[in-house]
Amino acid sequence: MHNVMYHFTDKITVHIRDLLGQLIPDNPEGPVIFDDKNSFTLRVAGAEIAMGTDALSTVLNQQVFGASDAPLQQLAITADGNVLTVKGKLHFKGDLAFESEGSLSATDNGEIRIHTQKIKAAHVPVKGIMDLLGVKIANLISTKKVRGIRVDGDDLLIDVQQILPPPRIEGRVTRVRIEGAQLVLVFGTLPTDGGRAREMAGTHGNYMAYRGARLRFGKLTMSDADMILIDRDPKDPFDFFLDHYKDQLVAGYSKTTPENGLRVYMPDFNELRPARKLGTKKP
Repeated sequence: MHNVMYHFTDKITVHIRDLLGQLIPDNPEGPVIFDDKNSFTLRVAGAEIAMGTDALSTVLNQQVFGASDAPLQQLAITADGNVLTVKGKLHFKGDLAFESEGSLSATDNGEIRIHTQKIKAAHVPVKGIMDLLGVKIANLISTKKVRGIRVDGDDLLIDVQQILPPPRIEGRVTRVRIEGAQLVLVFGTLPTDGGRAREMAGTHGNYMAYRGARLRFGKLTMSDADMILIDRDPKDPFDFFLDHYKDQLVAGYSKTTPENGLRVYMPDFNELRPARKLGTKKP
């Protein structure tokens, strides 16, 4: 994939700058079913993916701490330079407001480490997370209540593989950095020659290329798949929403290659939303 704004949900979107990987079906003998995002795993060999701090806040509030009795609630994450700020409320402390500042790094296990440098509760500085909570952190953030988050001293460790909505992602974060209001995650290793990778995909624009094995979409099944979804307007990232790919498919057009491959030219999903809301076609 190259230069794709990928929607997991209406409110959770990431910018896939480049990605190389495999779609692995849950059923080893079955095809990848494009219409069922719960039926396969995206195994990432190499990628650079940017996630806005607002999207990360939504992920944590909805996917990780979404239960009514979750220990941390109403989280809001912002970035300033190389500092990540986390604000929220401690539910078990009567919704006590807290705020922490920290730096980011990747662990050897492929997790994101938020190293806490400052922390305040009700605007009063405290020495660390343990002082703030007054209990063992392992009891507070229990794997029975949350997934994808664990604690190491005063640091929070986030496993991206576990916190995102489907489709499931399998991959190891090797580097992480802050760019403006975005966290940029590097998975594995990408080919150094990006131009060659795009040439192999058959397009130099924004695209999602699927090759090999079996792929089912709608009523069709491709053997030795050769399908590329291409941004019809490459001036900005390819805005794609798997839940609504048929809307984008219908609004676009496709061509068959001499080798029986399929090239699908799609409009951005965000171009369809006004028309979908009004129930009319966009001029």
